[in-house]
Amino acid sequence: MTFNEKAMSVREIASKTIMSKSNLPIGDYSVNPYVGCIHACKYCYASFMNRFSRHNEPWGSYLDVKNWPKISPRKYDDNELVIGTVTDPYNPFEEKFKRTQRLLTELRGTTAKITIITKSDLVLRDLDIIKTFSNIRIAFSINTLDEHFKNDMDSAVSIERRLNAMKVFHDNSIRTICFISPIFPKITNVQEIMNAVLNQCNAIWLENLNLRGEYKARILEYIEKRYPQLVPLYDEIYRKNQNRYWVDLSVELEEFCKHKNLLYVVDNDKLIRPFSDSPIVVNFFYHSQIKQSAKKRNI
Repeated sequence: MTFNEKAMSVREIASKTIMSKSNLPIGDYSVNPYVGCIHACKYCYASFMNRFSRHNEPWGSYLDVKNWPKISPRKYDDNELVIGTVTDPYNPFEEKFKRTQRLLTELRGTTAKITIITKSDLVLRDLDIIKTFSNIRIAFSINTLDEHFKNDMDSAVSIERRLNAMKVFHDNSIRTICFISPIFPKITNVQEIMNAVLNQCNAIWLENLNLRGEYKARILEYIEKRYPQLVPLYDEIYRKNQNRYWVDLSVELEEFCKHKNLLYVVDNDKLIRPFSDSPIVVNFFYHSQIKQSAKKRNI
């Protein structure tokens, strides 16, 4: 997939606020400088935004650029802000509109814990601003090291560029996260990715592929076409709603972490560890149903 700027619908809109209360396990507020995301990830859960944005265009073909009243940074002290929950704050148009740069500039002075989630190395542009925050981290979404599979799934920058950007931030003592999401069963090699980032991140987040809405059929059709040998497994997980694969993968990854002397936790992103420590691995797909299955098997 490639980015075609001329094919995009881009407009500026007025927004009463850029801060939205969040139920995410990693934040109190979701902060999105844009509506829509031109990476056009085929698996993106955020495509549900079409229902609220008054857009009829396909997800990935439009972008609304927000204008908001100036933020009072101290208002958000002691809160957790997650920038980029339903858009990439460093999509290619950020180079022109600089909304995320403006956001960070306005937030200077806050003691809030800030997490930026991106698939772009454009975030390097704001390294000097980011250095001014005492509690900030950059999460790079990476769910494969295979550039061909990546290109099938999105139009964001290459995996190589994301890994290089992660290293630059880590080398500058900025906390980084490798967000392995979504994990495609039998396609995403989680251990391979973890081995590639162990020396340049402070945390590794794991999130499974959830399929629902209009993109469920799209992904299952892709699997049938490109990975026909995996059709029975995907049918089991996404049509029969069986969780055995995720239970087994959880056990496998926990054993891998023991072997690597990595701290492995479930749904807990609150631990603060020295910057020089090995990355903590946080499993976010260990849902209650999977927990119960694991207990029954004495895991």
